[in-house]
Amino acid sequence: MTRALRRRTVLGAGLGAAALLGVGCAPPDRTPVVVATGGPQGVYRRLGEAMAELWRVDPGVPTGVLGSEGSVDNVGMLVSGRARVAFCAADVAVDGAVDGARPRHPLQALARVHDDAIHVVVPAESPIRRLADLAGRRVSVGARNSGVLVVAPRLLSSVGLTAERDMRAVMLGLDESAAALARGEIDAFFWSGGVPTAGVDRLAAVRPVRLLDLGEETVRLRTRYPVYDVTTVPAGTYGLVDPVSAASVRNVLLVTGDMAPDLAESLTRALLEGREALAVADPAGRSIDPRSAIGTQPVALHPGAVAAYRAVKGL
Repeated sequence: MTRALRRRTVLGAGLGAAALLGVGCAPPDRTPVVVATGGPQGVYRRLGEAMAELWRVDPGVPTGVLGSEGSVDNVGMLVSGRARVAFCAADVAVDGAVDGARPRHPLQALARVHDDAIHVVVPAESPIRRLADLAGRRVSVGARNSGVLVVAPRLLSSVGLTAERDMRAVMLGLDESAAALARGEIDAFFWSGGVPTAGVDRLAAVRPVRLLDLGEETVRLRTRYPVYDVTTVPAGTYGLVDPVSAASVRNVLLVTGDMAPDLAESLTRALLEGREALAVADPAGRSIDPRSAIGTQPVALHPGAVAAYRAVKGL
C-alpha cells in the first residue's frame, strides 16, 4: 500500500486501459484522434464519446475513445502516444510527471472542461463528521492511477493523517467504492467528480449518504497547493440537508505540445461550436463556452487553441 500511494511516474501509466473503441479505417497519413477518458459511468467517458462524435464530423478526423482509471492513467496514455487528447484534473496536469521524470513535449490544454468537487462520502448515519475522524477507518482513497489518488493523500495530510499509517485504506474506483459502502465493507470513500456525480446519486438512492465538509481543510490545502479552490455542494444534492463546502479542481482537455497547431485549432473550434451537443451528453458540457473554457490556468493553452479562442467573436 505504501508504495502504491506514492506519487508515481505518469509516463508509465495507462497500461491497464480498456480497449480502443470506434477508430475508423484511416488513410496512413491521418492519425486518429484518440481520447483518453475515464470509467464507464463517469463524466469523462460521456463527454469524451460526445467529443469523438463531433470531431468525426468536424474537422472530419478518425477518432477513438479509451477508458481509463483516471487522470494519471490518461496522462500516461497521452505521453506514450496511445492517446492524442486526454481528460485530466489540473493538479495532475500541473505535475506533468512525477518523481522527476518529464515528458518529451510539454503538456498543454485545449480547454477547461468542468470543475470537480472532492467528495468524501460516508453513510448518513455514520459517526464520522470530520476528515480527522477517518483515523482507524476503512477508507477507499481512489483507484490506482486516478487523480483521486493524488488529492486524497494531500487532504489527509492537512489533518495530519496518512492512508498507510492511520487507516485501513483500499484503492477502488467510484463504482466499486459505492458498492462497498452500500454493503458496509468500507466506512468512507474519496471521489473527485462533477456535481452531481451519477454514481454517488445512485448510491444515495439505495443508502442515504453525507459528504464531509472540507472547508477548513481546503484552506490549509491551498497554502501548499494553490491549484485547488473551494466550492459548495448545494443542499438537496445526493439528498443533503445542508450545503457542504468541498475542495475543487479544474479539469482540462490535454494534448502535447507537438500537436499541429491547425489540428489543435480545429478541435477546439469544434468543441466551442458543438457545446450544445456536449451538454446533451452530460450537463458538465455546458461549461465549455469560450469565456470559461479558456481558463485552463495554471496549464498553458496550446497555441492552436489560442487561435481558436481569438477567432470567437466577442471574446
